Amino acid sequence: MKSLNYLAALALALLFQGIQAAPLSFKVDQAQQPADDTTQPAQVPAQGLSLVPQAARQPAYAEPVVLNQIVAIVNDDIILHSELEEARLDVIAQLQKKQTELPPRAVLEKQVLEKLIVERLQLQLAEQSGVNIDDTTLNNHMRELARKNDVTLTQFRDVLESEGYDYGKFRESLRKQLVVNRLRQQVISGRTKVSDQEVDNLLANLDAAQQSDVQYHLAHILIAVPEGASPDQIQAAQARAEQLVALLRVDADFTQTAIAESDGTTALEGGDIGWRNMGQMPTLFVEPLKDMQVGDISDPIRSPGGFHIIKLVEQRGSDRHMTNQTHVRHILLKPDALHTNEEVRTRIEQIELRIRGGEDFANLARANSQDTLSAAKGGDLGWVSPGDLVPEFEEMMNSLDPGQVSYPFETQFGWHIVEVIGRREYDSTEEYKRSRARQLIRERKTDEQTFLWLRRLRDESYVEYRLLDT
Repeated sequence: MKSLNYLAALALALLFQGIQAAPLSFKVDQAQQPADDTTQPAQVPAQGLSLVPQAARQPAYAEPVVLNQIVAIVNDDIILHSELEEARLDVIAQLQKKQTELPPRAVLEKQVLEKLIVERLQLQLAEQSGVNIDDTTLNNHMRELARKNDVTLTQFRDVLESEGYDYGKFRESLRKQLVVNRLRQQVISGRTKVSDQEVDNLLANLDAAQQSDVQYHLAHILIAVPEGASPDQIQAAQARAEQLVALLRVDADFTQTAIAESDGTTALEGGDIGWRNMGQMPTLFVEPLKDMQVGDISDPIRSPGGFHIIKLVEQRGSDRHMTNQTHVRHILLKPDALHTNEEVRTRIEQIELRIRGGEDFANLARANSQDTLSAAKGGDLGWVSPGDLVPEFEEMMNSLDPGQVSYPFETQFGWHIVEVIGRREYDSTEEYKRSRARQLIRERKTDEQTFLWLRRLRDESYVEYRLLDT
């Protein structure tokens, strides 16, 4: 909760509105009023306004006591000493948790004040630009924080209060953070472009640095072909190898099969040939491995000595990335100037009834969906990975079984009906690498653009320091 000093400062600030000669710090005047002044209204002394009750006032000529002081003027706003002190104590607590040595008080105060100034400038710009976070959005973020801590929102509140945090103050601090983040996204996102060439260059550099570290754990079966074998013998060996591959891909145990069937030198070890990097790999294994996932069985690989079958048991030293993908389609309706949110909801509920009555989802999507790109494909969004869609959409999608249609639900884009077509585990390593590289470049560029933008915002604003020794 805000301190009494802070509330007193706010009261005084309201009283001083419009008075050009108002002092820029709030002081208690402790000069004694005349004892016989009982009939006239209390007068405001020229040197300041007293908030101390008559009976509690100190003797005349006592030194003024500072209740709260303006430490900075930021455009048409102010930062009070109480705000600075609260922020300073928060930073100290964070540094102590990390067991970081504290800098001198003056240095820390100056750093914290500068942070408050930059935050205040961004909040001012957000207000001017109409950027805000409503209570519904804020509550959703609070619930997400609670979920990440494996507690309910009520439990999350109890934990915060047990650790000395004011829940209301925490909410408003989070709201400010979200407002600043949204403002930055709007300002910076249009300035941050990443080209395919930049992604290619980064990946080439990463591959050059890391490729030698990639290792593969392989198991191997050899169906040997005698030297000078006849075409019939070769054909028989190939047929046997293909039969084993078919059995292994269904449910046959590779180790037992290798022991029983392999003509290789590692047959008694279940075909295990251990960890190999590309430099140690037989050349004929390199190309098949590029398209294999952990657990995959290769097609028979021909060599002068016979037909080889390999299994990729494990892989390390690379960013192999498996993704659970969902094939999904949807119908989207949006409120607009002519159709209220309730009208849109009623309309999409009618479409849902038609789907459940047997009408074709794709045809209804083409005729009604306002997502023009997917509507042309019958609402089909294709195979999507976690994080591709907004959280509310993904939550609904993940709750459905293949072939199941959702009830109408709302996201920031409007009202949706979703149908899950199928699910799969997908090796998205290459896509992941490109996406990760693009993200790394974008983050770097965003950091650079944000720094330049904040510096420009700071330079173009009016800031006056009132903190001593600054």
